[in-house]
Amino acid sequence: MVDGCICSLCPVGTSNKKLSEAMKLTRRIFLAAIAALLAVIVGHFRQPAPVVAQQPVVNLYSARHYDTDNELYESFTRKTGIKVNLVEADADQLIERIQSEGANSPADVLITVDAGRLWRAKEAGLLQPISSEVLEAAVPENLQDPDNQWFGLSKRARVIIYNRDKVNPSELSSYEDLADPKWKGRILIRSSSNVYNQSLTGSLLAAHGSQKTEEWARGMVANFARPPEGNDTAQIKAAAAGVGDIAIANTYYMVRLMKSDNPEDQAVAEKVRIFFPNQGEGERGTHVNISGGGVVKTAPNKEGAIKFLEHLVSPEAQEIFAKSNNEYPVVEGVSVDPVVEGLGTFKEDGVNAAAFGQNNAEALMLMDRAGWK
Repeated sequence: MVDGCICSLCPVGTSNKKLSEAMKLTRRIFLAAIAALLAVIVGHFRQPAPVVAQQPVVNLYSARHYDTDNELYESFTRKTGIKVNLVEADADQLIERIQSEGANSPADVLITVDAGRLWRAKEAGLLQPISSEVLEAAVPENLQDPDNQWFGLSKRARVIIYNRDKVNPSELSSYEDLADPKWKGRILIRSSSNVYNQSLTGSLLAAHGSQKTEEWARGMVANFARPPEGNDTAQIKAAAAGVGDIAIANTYYMVRLMKSDNPEDQAVAEKVRIFFPNQGEGERGTHVNISGGGVVKTAPNKEGAIKFLEHLVSPEAQEIFAKSNNEYPVVEGVSVDPVVEGLGTFKEDGVNAAAFGQNNAEALMLMDRAGWK
């Protein structure tokens, strides 16, 4: 081995200087090779990922808690290829959620079961105007927002349901008549916190003004058979059981009992009958509320949202509304469920549904003053 060499593999006669230069060269070659290898690896990972086609989606926030509505969503997807992503909650909860989500809300469409909540969403600035000839042509003018921010999708009539053994239908006439002392201790109805009753009272405000409507509310309270409790079905069952003689409820609650396979429900339905109020000559007609929807102001998929609402007023979807949940269609010429049809025809109150929301706060205050719990 050459004196001073640090490597036993060095060729004999190699100087320290030449050895050092050789090692530096080798090191540079090694580092260059490593750098090249890293460049290849990094380049590989920087390649853009293959584009995966995403199925278009409409995010629906809905206060309708009916499993039968799934058929509506599936029919829309079959027609358009757009999937419906459903979020369900009470209307007030959904409105608060959209507010808290702000500009980042994923919601495209809001559907509620009462015009009063649609009005509230509009007033909160959560909806946007919709330009759709389809919706404007299909939905009656009184069932759509004057500014085209929401449209009715289905109708529900709020009617009188009476115990056939205790009430002669000839005694019945109008909502206003229910404040007459002859009905003392005989009326069953939900609480004033129920939006259906707020809208009913709102319709009376539109027809008669504050003073007469508050007088009516006081008369109603004086005629209650019990303090308000339970839902519409509970009122119908209480009327059948003789707790009171007449109940106020939406028609589809009654139809559910009529179509039920439960013998107890059938027995209830047999004991009561439906009466459509305010049908006399010159009277305004039975109070009709809506289930309706609008496009959220920050909708990520505005185009898909409008297509979805347009689908919901198509004859196909309107028939699903009418026959699956025992409601009335908003579009003329669509057939209803045979049991609903058997209830008979009636004249509807033509007041714009927006009035229910506009009068909501006043309705609640006067109901409270009247002692309507």
